Amino acid sequence: MLCALIKSVVFSFPQDQVHFRANSMGNKSSLLLREEEIAQIHEETGFTPNQIERLYSRFTSLDRNDCGTLSREDFLRIPELAINPLCERIVHSFFADSNDDRVNFRQFTRVLAHFRPIKPNKENRLNSREEKLRFAFKMYDLDDDETISRDELLNILQMMVGANISQDQLNSIAERTIVEADTVGVGKISFDDFCRALERTEVEQKMSIRFLN
Repeated sequence: MLCALIKSVVFSFPQDQVHFRANSMGNKSSLLLREEEIAQIHEETGFTPNQIERLYSRFTSLDRNDCGTLSREDFLRIPELAINPLCERIVHSFFADSNDDRVNFRQFTRVLAHFRPIKPNKENRLNSREEKLRFAFKMYDLDDDETISRDELLNILQMMVGANISQDQLNSIAERTIVEADTVGVGKISFDDFCRALERTEVEQKMSIRFLN
């Protein structure tokens, strides 16, 4: 049950929901990205210099105030994201490490790095299987307490299906999911439970985006 929920909630997001291509006209702010910054971001994320420049061009096109950071409202200018039922959770993932509710370019790339395909002998910490799973887990963990409760599952389900399924059906799905995944009987799903439920799922493939060079 949990595996099916994960596929519907998270794995449907990266492939075709949000496009991070550079605008064909570019942006003057892209000239401000220094070579040493590109090298540091490459080391942190595994993105190639060309990919970093493309992402930076997209980042600056969203930064309408040219202040070097993005707000939550800036992310909502991505049409495909604005109409996604999980928009709030996806946008929240970019602000997890922010202290001022703004996202700079390095934070932006670190989040996107979770979706880099894993290449043999070139695994980066941010796009490892464990980190991809942790990213997916946090989509459900609404209060950031390192567990997924029944109420959190219900909230995510309601975001996904709206009024298409009755409340009784949603309650039943959430209850069954907790019972199946909770291995220690605390009524919540831990990260270890989450990983065990998905151990036969090809997370590395399903949580990957093809970034243009």
